[in-house]
Amino acid sequence: MAIKKSDLYSSLWASCDQLRGGMDASQYKDYVLFMLFIKYITDKYADSDDFAPPVVIPPGASFKDMIALKGKSDIGDKINTQIIAPLVNANSRLALSDFPNFNDPNKLGEGNDMVEKLSNLIGIFQKPELDFSKNRAEHDDILGDAYEYLMRHFATESGKSKGQFYTPSEVSRVIAKVIGISPENAKGSTMAYDPTCGSGSLLLKVAAEAGKHITLEGQEKDVTTAGLARMNMILHDFPTATILSGNTLASPKFKDGENLRTYDYVVANPPFSDKTWSTGLTPGDDAYQRFVWGEPPAKQGDYAYLLHIIRSLKANGKAACILPHGVLFRGNAEAVIRQQLIRSGYLKGIIGLPANLFYGTGIPACILVIDKENATARKGVFMIDASKGFIKDGNKNRLREQDIHKIVDTFGKQADVPRYARMVPLDEIADPKNDFNLNLPRYIDSSEPEDIQDIAGHLNGGIPERDLDALADYWQVLPGVRASLFEQLRPGYAQLTLPLAEVKPTIFGHAEFATFNAQATERFQGWRDATTPLLTGFGKDGHPKALIETIAEDLLNTFKPAPLLDAYDIYQHLMDYWAETMQDDCYLISADGWVAQPTRIIETDKKGKIKDKGWACDLIPKPYIVARYFADEQAAIEAKQAELEAASASLAELEEEHSGEDAIFSGYDNINAAAVKDRIKEILATDGLMSREAGMLEATGNDQDGADELKVLKQWLELGNQISALKKQVREAEAALDQLAYDQYAKLSEAEIKTLVIADKWMTHLSTAVQGELDRVSQTLTGRIRQLAERYAAPLRQLEDEVSKLASKVERHLTRMGITWK
Repeated sequence: MAIKKSDLYSSLWASCDQLRGGMDASQYKDYVLFMLFIKYITDKYADSDDFAPPVVIPPGASFKDMIALKGKSDIGDKINTQIIAPLVNANSRLALSDFPNFNDPNKLGEGNDMVEKLSNLIGIFQKPELDFSKNRAEHDDILGDAYEYLMRHFATESGKSKGQFYTPSEVSRVIAKVIGISPENAKGSTMAYDPTCGSGSLLLKVAAEAGKHITLEGQEKDVTTAGLARMNMILHDFPTATILSGNTLASPKFKDGENLRTYDYVVANPPFSDKTWSTGLTPGDDAYQRFVWGEPPAKQGDYAYLLHIIRSLKANGKAACILPHGVLFRGNAEAVIRQQLIRSGYLKGIIGLPANLFYGTGIPACILVIDKENATARKGVFMIDASKGFIKDGNKNRLREQDIHKIVDTFGKQADVPRYARMVPLDEIADPKNDFNLNLPRYIDSSEPEDIQDIAGHLNGGIPERDLDALADYWQVLPGVRASLFEQLRPGYAQLTLPLAEVKPTIFGHAEFATFNAQATERFQGWRDATTPLLTGFGKDGHPKALIETIAEDLLNTFKPAPLLDAYDIYQHLMDYWAETMQDDCYLISADGWVAQPTRIIETDKKGKIKDKGWACDLIPKPYIVARYFADEQAAIEAKQAELEAASASLAELEEEHSGEDAIFSGYDNINAAAVKDRIKEILATDGLMSREAGMLEATGNDQDGADELKVLKQWLELGNQISALKKQVREAEAALDQLAYDQYAKLSEAEIKTLVIADKWMTHLSTAVQGELDRVSQTLTGRIRQLAERYAAPLRQLEDEVSKLASKVERHLTRMGITWK
């Protein structure tokens, strides 16, 4: 049985993090990622029949050989000499500097501490679910995704100065998409380059968009990070990628003769405002003529990297580079270079990103998109302000799926979107009032329109028609709703025709809103009908990523024409559900097929005692089985539970009624059956004694008090017995239902499993999400109408009259009290 993809990642991270001890995350990551690497290449290439496998594993240098070293006193030294050294000698693309020192007592501890730490680390990667021998790593890139997952977590833990090795995958995806590479235009000879490649994630996203094995080349200054990149390439099945170490600006490694090599695509996330960019370099005498447009400031290296990128592009090449916003507006030397860049026509677009996305810094950045093709004919720069589209994720911000899609769609269409994107003509940028300043707020006002207060409305009452006209999108779809809610009070002002409390029911109940609802539901139903065959056709060895891409695009396109609904919001619901549940389900199906087997949950406590905590089934949780096959049994349990709740409420009420001072239950430390029974015995014994003394009961009047108390106590016992009986019945019924549900799994046919998963689980959830978006439409409209109605409900004259009346009332009270108020 396959493990859930999300469980694989989280358990891998939790295990590794637990072993880290006091070691800095930025150093510890090198050990963990090497383990993942050695495990992968062992599974994939150790028994390879290939004449020339991409990675050669010498005898004695596999992960299996590492397992044999567990517990040995010289484990660290043996990993260095018997595993890493032979691997490096056998593979020219690997270097000794790529790998951490496994015999470093400063990081791993000394003696037994090191032995235990390394043995446990090897043990984590022995997990059977980390078996990549059956090409599972290629199967939708589970291993590459695991590497990405660990990288993100290590970047989060490494702190500002040490998290720069990783570009968030969401930003990498945007860059890979906006440069325009695709399976249609990519060939085996297509070349992509990253001059500051970090751990290589940007290059790999470009390769993913290309959909084939293009040529990847990258340079990275930090030796250890370059090693991560080389491993990352192999883990993502790009063993032929070339990653070289060194300072790109001072000593570029990729050259053709004495000139810089040029590429079809260049992507980069260089260090922001690098203060040491010119170290080892004389910019005024650059052998590669990178600074002919001007020399960047000594303490601001941003344009140095951009000019290197432009020089590294073919005549029709395309690039995207992440830079701080300062490059858009800073003056002096950078202003001169910026003017040349704009006049060249190379600058195709600028995408402003949200703040706090990156691990190295919290400042907002932008993507500059460069395109040399048709540069002389370019008439403007396409600008997007995407700074408001993100979600909080821990202490960072993160682009959501809908944010990525909206940026890419908008950039692809180069179409103006109010408060978000526009094509800015070069003439406007060159105008003296702008003077080649590219700061986005000059060209795109992304602020929310001000909610203007209307003085005449406040003075004389009435909702301004201007405010109602601003809701034009709603009235286009619901013109009759406006007519039924408002009437003219005077020219330019309207008033509600019904009480505020009736606005929402009136909108919900209106025929036009019902039609809008029905049409949106019909859209979803159409998508559902078209998608269900794709989902039922998905099976063992299917590709989950291709599946979600197809059905998500279809959903987005289905709702793009829908009025009042944001298609990207609906798309996000599907992508969120994919991340939470559906992705795991699809990976289970791709591994095992349409199989639903419940598994016992066995836990071992601290004393080693094994406990059976019941059972679970990830693909089809118990509630879905119960709802479809045992609804009557569930309804009977719910009826019993309702009886139980009613009896418990009656008992609580009885106790509360008789718990005051000198009341029946006032003297009880704890009201329980034993205490109540003891009290009943006392009363009955006293009652029997007194009944033998003639006439005493009637004379003292104690008979009535005792009878009342006895009645309440017997009622308490009766309710207690009833509650105990009902609890037992519910328990037994739940146990019986649990067994019925457990037994049902074995009886399920494949068709029934598909119905339970696709119709009952996935589609029901998504249908509810779409309905939530429909409800939001009415709630947003109702909320705005309520706000306007309340704002202008009381005109100034009415408020003055009320103040006057209240003042007179206060004065009368003061006069009666003999107080003079002046």
